[in-house]
Amino acid sequence: MVRNLPRRRKYFAVGDVMIKNNIYIVEEDKIILSNLSDALDIIADIGFSQGLNKIVFYLKNVNEELFDLKNGILGEILQKYTNYNFSAAFVGDFTKFKSKSLNDFIFEMNKGNRFIFTDNLDFAIEKLS
Repeated sequence: MVRNLPRRRKYFAVGDVMIKNNIYIVEEDKIILSNLSDALDIIADIGFSQGLNKIVFYLKNVNEELFDLKNGILGEILQKYTNYNFSAAFVGDFTKFKSKSLNDFIFEMNKGNRFIFTDNLDFAIEKLS
């Protein structure tokens, strides 16, 4: 079942979204996740206001600095999501990142179902469902 989300939002202002299998799929052409504050706003909106705990981000929705693991921001975000029982998938071409530590991190994350890094939306939805 696919339905469009109503336009009213208290916290997290995203233009176009879709909900499929109770997964919030961001369909926006701008960066909406850049830091821990953004992640907490997302939790407040889709978690507390919408009652959902799974989200799909396209790579274009995420500040690429998050994938520099040395700054620790991605780890902080994923820890908050874990604390609030959130799951997330990141969909895009991760081969453009040449970091061995990031590739190892993605490999380990993809062993579970809480955080998925893939280039295929259908696979992300399947893993999060």
